[in-house]
Amino acid sequence: MDKKKYKIERRYIDVRHNTRPGLRLTTGNPAFFVAHDTGNPGALADNHYTYFNNLKDRSASAHVFIDDQKILEIIPTGTGPDPAEKAWHVIYNVTTDNERFGYDANDAALGIELCYGGKIHFSEAYKRFVWYLAFCCDKWGKNPSTHIVSHKQLDPARKSDCEQALFAGNKTFKDLILDVGAELAASIVVPDFEPLPASVAQLLIRNYIQPAWFSSYNFGDEVGKTHFHNLANNLRLAAGISLEAGKEAQQLTKLPKSNAQEIIFRWLSPAWFQAKAAGDQAAMNHYHNLANELRRAAGIPKE
Repeated sequence: MDKKKYKIERRYIDVRHNTRPGLRLTTGNPAFFVAHDTGNPGALADNHYTYFNNLKDRSASAHVFIDDQKILEIIPTGTGPDPAEKAWHVIYNVTTDNERFGYDANDAALGIELCYGGKIHFSEAYKRFVWYLAFCCDKWGKNPSTHIVSHKQLDPARKSDCEQALFAGNKTFKDLILDVGAELAASIVVPDFEPLPASVAQLLIRNYIQPAWFSSYNFGDEVGKTHFHNLANNLRLAAGISLEAGKEAQQLTKLPKSNAQEIIFRWLSPAWFQAKAAGDQAAMNHYHNLANELRRAAGIPKE
């Protein structure tokens, strides 16, 4: 599987007896995984972080919240440098978890929550949910068909998750297990390009594209303004830079070859020849390296 397909964010809630007791899992590493949904349509992962970080009047929590934008661990799971801790995600007086796995879920399992409903794009949230479950199965050598269980299966008299969220997205729990298995078996697609360093993208935008945009603006050239605006955004996408301040960056994309060639021939090549005429080897190397960064980001052989 592709272990770098999605980023896992970690922002832990405060240690408090009713939400994050700060106790290691009895089993050390997770022994199984409980698939939940939040039962709170429209609420994002960040909303649940805030809720559980402030919850004081009852005992409840889960390890991970997954929406259409992020995978957020709010209690250590063991996927990162911190060892897995307990969370209060399955009531203790049910016995199904003990019968199936030999442990109470709170003491041995990760509680993994799917955010759904409202403006949450189900397909994107579901893909991240599937991937995270597959990532955990891969990390700890677990079989999805035997080591992933829904909250409903453990406590059918009281709970309906995660099946209720899956149903809202035209999925079943069987689909979930099959999709996790497929994610585990998926081959890694090696991209035919390399990310453009953010510093290079920002330098090119600042030194060349922004001045060109302002020149178009001063001449009332709407076509030019649009072109240079799009060119700058393509560099940002190739470097994993957000297109909008305060928003998460979109998925890294390959720089169009035409964009790389335009920047090289419009600006970098003339600058290189000017540096050569001046006998400035350092500047020549600088422009040569910038051009090669663009070529790599566009999947063009470097020179």
